[in-house]
Amino acid sequence: MNIKKPFTKIKKRYVSFLNRRPHRTFRRTRRRDYVRSLKLPGYISFTHYVNKTLWRNRKTFGLLTLLYAVLTALLVGIASQDIYSTLKDAINTTSGDLFSSAIGEIGKAGLLFATSATGGLSQGLTESQQIYAGIISLLTWMTSVWLLRNILAGHKVKMRDGLYSAGAPIISTFIIALVFIIQLLPLALALIGYSAASATGLLAGGVEAMLFWIAAGLLAVLSLYWSTSTFFALVIVTLPGMYPFKALKAAGDIVVGRRLRILFRLIWMMLITVITWALIMIPIIIFDSWIKSFWTVIEWVPIIPIILLLLGSFTIIWVSSYIYLFYRKVVADEADPA
Repeated sequence: MNIKKPFTKIKKRYVSFLNRRPHRTFRRTRRRDYVRSLKLPGYISFTHYVNKTLWRNRKTFGLLTLLYAVLTALLVGIASQDIYSTLKDAINTTSGDLFSSAIGEIGKAGLLFATSATGGLSQGLTESQQIYAGIISLLTWMTSVWLLRNILAGHKVKMRDGLYSAGAPIISTFIIALVFIIQLLPLALALIGYSAASATGLLAGGVEAMLFWIAAGLLAVLSLYWSTSTFFALVIVTLPGMYPFKALKAAGDIVVGRRLRILFRLIWMMLITVITWALIMIPIIIFDSWIKSFWTVIEWVPIIPIILLLLGSFTIIWVSSYIYLFYRKVVADEADPA
């Protein structure tokens, strides 16, 4: 047995890594050495491009949205109408004249929206429900990417084609998802620290609060730095014959010298998602309260939970489409690593 062979492979991988990643720890990289081109459409124009692509194929992705919603309702469940009604009654009882005006109604709807969007209407999921939710989300992600890849290649596909063909890399995608969860651990530690600091009064002010926010900010930045390339890895791993760690390596090479600009686009995606949810849900909550105040016989109808389910289902597909189309724009620029 040749003892030097494993060490030779490790050395080759290390040298290859250094060639692909020219930046060095604690060593300044001059601007001329890290500037890397990235020609992209504007934020609004690219978002319009994503929406237009989905709209042209609205039948396919509409059916996928309905399928995701039905599977989620059957295997995971939906938000509780009883909890929503109780929360709405509690706000009406305790607010007094605070929400009496038109602006107050919008404020009340905004408060209900914030509670609904953050999972305040959902009862605790069992372990099996959490597993079902994860599997359904991964399958929806892979199906959306598969459909878009084939549609943009000029193939005529149906939603069922994606369902039958997109599930092959489920294990590889699951491994990338686990890596993504691990990369979010610093952010989770920051949130846990915030809860503990709030309970103990550490955030009241002073040097302790300043040090806490600095540490929490650094932990959040670390998670964002790590996870930026993982979004692309979730797309790359769906390629035929691609292994998860090769996908992570390829995604890391793509974002070198571009990480901050890519991160800004992902933050924009999240911001658009939040704004869209607010613009849709707040008017629906106001309408739900208004119509049920006149027609109490439909008080039991779970309008808000159903809308939350459909909107959440479409959000998964829209985010998948945004990241995939963004990935295609980035890889179209074949600049050398910087």
